[in-house]
Amino acid sequence: MCAATVGGLSLEGIDMAKETVIQGTVTKDGQPVGGAYVRLLDSSGEFTAEVPTSATGQFRFFAAPGSWTLRTLAPGATVDRTVAASLGEVSEVEVSV
Repeated sequence: MCAATVGGLSLEGIDMAKETVIQGTVTKDGQPVGGAYVRLLDSSGEFTAEVPTSATGQFRFFAAPGSWTLRTLAPGATVDRTVAASLGEVSEVEVSV
């Protein structure tokens, strides 16, 4: 049995008892969007981190538990999604631009 989440990034080597993970995929018309940027904003809207999506449209953040906003920046689109993250859990987010 592998440690990958269904449809998501592998969690192999990650001690989920100590981590809060926000991850997902950015798509457009059902196809992955590589090279988009996903920003992590705290509950007050302050910028915390930014990562580019992989060639398969995937991204991952390790964050503190709480409420976060993911701001996805892709050519021709900006999409905000709110996510609640909990210690020991993976918050899986699908973003369509």
